[in-house]
Amino acid sequence: MKKRYAVGLDYGTSSVRAVIIDVENGQELSHHVFPYPHGKEGVVISKDDNNLARQHPQDYIDGFITSVSEAVKAAEAHPEFSPDQIIGIGIDTTGSSPMPVRKDLTPLAFEKEFADDLEALVWLWKDHTSHEEAVEITKLGRKMKPHYMNKIGESYSSEWFWAKALHCLRVNKQVFKEAYTWMEIADWIPAVLCGIRDVDQVKRSVCAAGHKALYHDDWGGYPEEDFLGALDDDLVQLRRRLPNKAYDILEQEGALSGKWASKMGLPAGLPVAVGAFDAHLGGVGSGVSEGTMVKNIGTSCCDILVSPLTDKLADIPGVSGIVPGSVLPGYYGIEAGQSALGDIHGWFVDMISRGQNKKPLFKALEDEAADLKPGESGLLALDWMNGNRTILVDQRLTGMVLGLTLHSASHEIYRSLLEASAFGAKIIADRITEYGVSIKRIINCGGIPFKSPLMMQIYADVFGMKMELSQSAQTAALGAAISGAVVAGSKAGGYDTYEEAMKHMTGVSDIVYEPIEENTKIYNRIFKLYKEVHDAFGVEGQQADLYPVMKQLLDIKDEVRTS
Repeated sequence: MKKRYAVGLDYGTSSVRAVIIDVENGQELSHHVFPYPHGKEGVVISKDDNNLARQHPQDYIDGFITSVSEAVKAAEAHPEFSPDQIIGIGIDTTGSSPMPVRKDLTPLAFEKEFADDLEALVWLWKDHTSHEEAVEITKLGRKMKPHYMNKIGESYSSEWFWAKALHCLRVNKQVFKEAYTWMEIADWIPAVLCGIRDVDQVKRSVCAAGHKALYHDDWGGYPEEDFLGALDDDLVQLRRRLPNKAYDILEQEGALSGKWASKMGLPAGLPVAVGAFDAHLGGVGSGVSEGTMVKNIGTSCCDILVSPLTDKLADIPGVSGIVPGSVLPGYYGIEAGQSALGDIHGWFVDMISRGQNKKPLFKALEDEAADLKPGESGLLALDWMNGNRTILVDQRLTGMVLGLTLHSASHEIYRSLLEASAFGAKIIADRITEYGVSIKRIINCGGIPFKSPLMMQIYADVFGMKMELSQSAQTAALGAAISGAVVAGSKAGGYDTYEEAMKHMTGVSDIVYEPIEENTKIYNRIFKLYKEVHDAFGVEGQQADLYPVMKQLLDIKDEVRTS
């Protein structure tokens, strides 16, 4: 019997990656990466507003044409492959990354009238221009609909759907009024691939709707009109053009249209899965299960866990939603994370060490930082360079490095930033376990875990747990391909359940980072200081005495250097 393959499309912050995956064992046959041509590294920014981050939807279309067609060409170098062996397609994207569209799914950005309007573009996940609206939604929600807030960690984020739509309404009412509706790109891209020309026929993703747009079956889908009307009457009209039902990745969005099939070198009619966010399908590609936290570590970090729908699950303050079916059918999906991670390392190299060659500099910083012992730098950083996503949910928080002296070196600062990311990650894990969700295992995926052994060892030492790596370096794309294999079904050579698909297509690397007991003891002391600083700057009304922090950092530094 011929082998069967699935296509996974992974839409990241700067590029889209297409992979062709053997559904029997999850091995990658070929891939191709298409960098988005618009903006700086794929992101349209503004010199007048550093909160603004947009993308052009044309990049997504050019992206799937180029990445898939090139991946198919590469696969055809293998004599056992032909395109008719591909059985399904899955898509993951960033999120919340919504945009204004016409009823026929045409983005306003495609029209000449709106070609120069930044508000007509995709509002990328890292766009924080709507921070005031997020605070407003949070305050109203806590007063008027506290049950809404309970399901999203008690605070609404400027990264999310309604805050962005409301901000557009206030800064560019013409764009808002001309749009029939707003769509997450996780919904738009699969619909476009299927040739759907009526937005009312699109199956919206529960992953996107539940975590970012206050969707929940308990209150009939998206937020009720009285709540949205209290923010602005025009939001009520947007709500009326949203469906009352959202779907998990067990559902098929439709069939690949002949138009796009011919451009990509694929058979027409292939089943296309309902879309989901990259981190959630990264969880699928890592084989997420009850008791396992999957850390998707890249530009930012997103933590994914699941819990059976049959279990009673407490609401967890500060997390980015607890949504039935958002990761796996039959499970609650729990999302948390950090707004910046790889971005922080990039910032340090680009902005602080500018003028030097990036790759050698990263390598030099890693090597020198690895020679330091925990606590040896005497530095403590806060990892809030792009705000705090979890558990404080405050995009107006900023980063810092505490303990600098005239002797502080660049590799010491760099290590303190890695440690801050690990401390921030532990804050999140501690909050989740505090509310009864067990974390017995941690699997790491994304780009950074494979590039930075130092960071993974720091994580193991800070957590006091071993750190495993997903077997795939393209875990989100693998998860997307798995969804393609499942919507294809066993009759086509795929799978009927995600449990069966993950059993065959996922696994972990042989590389494991074990905690070093001596390092963990030191990091436990530094973590207590991090927690004091974290709460002092991040928790309103906190009466903190930070006077001892600098002195204790110096004490630890002296002890480590003389040991």
